[in-house]
Amino acid sequence: MDSPFWIYSVGFLAQLMFSGRLVIQWFLSEKQKRVLTPSTFWWLSLGASFLLFVYGYLREDFAIMLGQSLTYFLYIRNLQLQGQWVKTPKILRWFLLIFPVLLVIYGYNNGDYDVEKLFKNEDIPLWLLILGSIAQVIFTLRFIYQWIYSERKKKSSLPLGFWLLSLIGGLLILTYAILRKDPVLFVGHLMGVFIYFRNMRLSIGIDKE
Repeated sequence: MDSPFWIYSVGFLAQLMFSGRLVIQWFLSEKQKRVLTPSTFWWLSLGASFLLFVYGYLREDFAIMLGQSLTYFLYIRNLQLQGQWVKTPKILRWFLLIFPVLLVIYGYNNGDYDVEKLFKNEDIPLWLLILGSIAQVIFTLRFIYQWIYSERKKKSSLPLGFWLLSLIGGLLILTYAILRKDPVLFVGHLMGVFIYFRNMRLSIGIDKE
């Protein structure tokens, strides 16, 4: 069943922010000939993640919701590692930390969230849901890997392994988007695959120096 245009608008806005973070990071990295991690990358990630979670619920797509719920607080952690989180007004920090949780609790208590409906969406066969979930898990693992790597280095960075997992996960999500006939996921990840590949090359170049 096709979704209303306004629902797609939420998704496209989220993907625009996700794409914007990559373009900014890619541009700055190309300029310096090394992989950079600007704070703008994490702020755009945080905002886009929340919007895409909302989009996933409105589309009754568990795979999308799963991917965003696993990375939201990792974006906040990277802002902490960069020293940007503490510079943010306290009221905004509390809002960003609490609001997603309150939204889930509110929806659950008001009967808006039907777990069975998410898993048994007639528009998404079980095998396709599994494919989408695997793709989102791989795509999410890149940030878990990046988080562990950054914690060890005591600074926020995007290592080679991050871009490799991004490329694999991005290609799987593209496949899912085509089969799901989801223009938001397709457009959002099409350009991303190229940027992941380019950052891999920049990372390999650094490793050889």
